[in-house]
Formats: sequence, structure tokens, C-alpha cells
Amino acid sequence: MVADGPLTLPRDMLDQIVAHARAGLPNEACGILAGLDGRATRFLPAVNGEASPYFYSIEAQDLLRIVLDIEDADEDIVAIYHSHVESPAFPSRTDVELAAWPDAAYMIVSLGSEPPEVKAFAIRDGKISRRELDIVD
Repeated sequence: MVADGPLTLPRDMLDQIVAHARAGLPNEACGILAGLDGRATRFLPAVNGEASPYFYSIEAQDLLRIVLDIEDADEDIVAIYHSHVESPAFPSRTDVELAAWPDAAYMIVSLGSEPPEVKAFAIRDGKISRRELDIVD
């Protein structure tokens, strides 16, 4: 598991994530990226149980389904993704408080700009640091 190295994902996956974020409007959208060693190989869109434009929470049954699927495939949760409807691509106080996977990247897509701003972060013990986002073709 690469907790602080770059988060690598294919360009077409990034396009899927942005499309999922737009489809979730007016609310935040969320999902999980599965893979190994900081390289995302699968995008698993999730249901925002909060149905809110201000915060997200992956619906409990959806989270269980996704986590079991990742474990069954012998993969890791390499990133947790969500969108910000208007605010910048930076973790909110709520995002930091709810960050439960310290080894996963937290990827945020801000739909407040065009093109959307996409950034990745590590969130550990209430501290935020940037993670390099490496988009590959």
C-alpha cells in the first residue's frame, strides 16, 4: 500500500468520476477507487446516503457491498472520491473529521469551475497533505 506516494489513475477513469460527479448534481457524489500500490484500476461509484449538496456519506449497504467486493478481489481501497458542488477541491472540516481510511487518498472533484478541479489528499490524524495525482493514458 502506497500511503503517501502518487495516486495513479487512467484518464478514462477520471472522466468517469467527473461524469458521476456531474450526474449527482445538485448533490455531492461519491465513490471508491480500488487497486494496488496507489494505482487505481476500478472505479466503484456509490450512493450518497446524505443526498446533500454540502456533504456526503457512502450509504452503509453500498459501502459494505463495495468493501467486500474489493476484499474479494484482493485489492486495496486506494482512494475515496467525492465532489464539491461549488467549493474548491480541498477537504472541508467535515471531510477531515470523517476520514476513516488513513492509507487511502481522498480525491475531491470541484464542480465550481470549468473544467472541474481535481485534487488528491492524504488525511491522517486530522492533518491534510497533498498527494500527487498522476493521470495516465
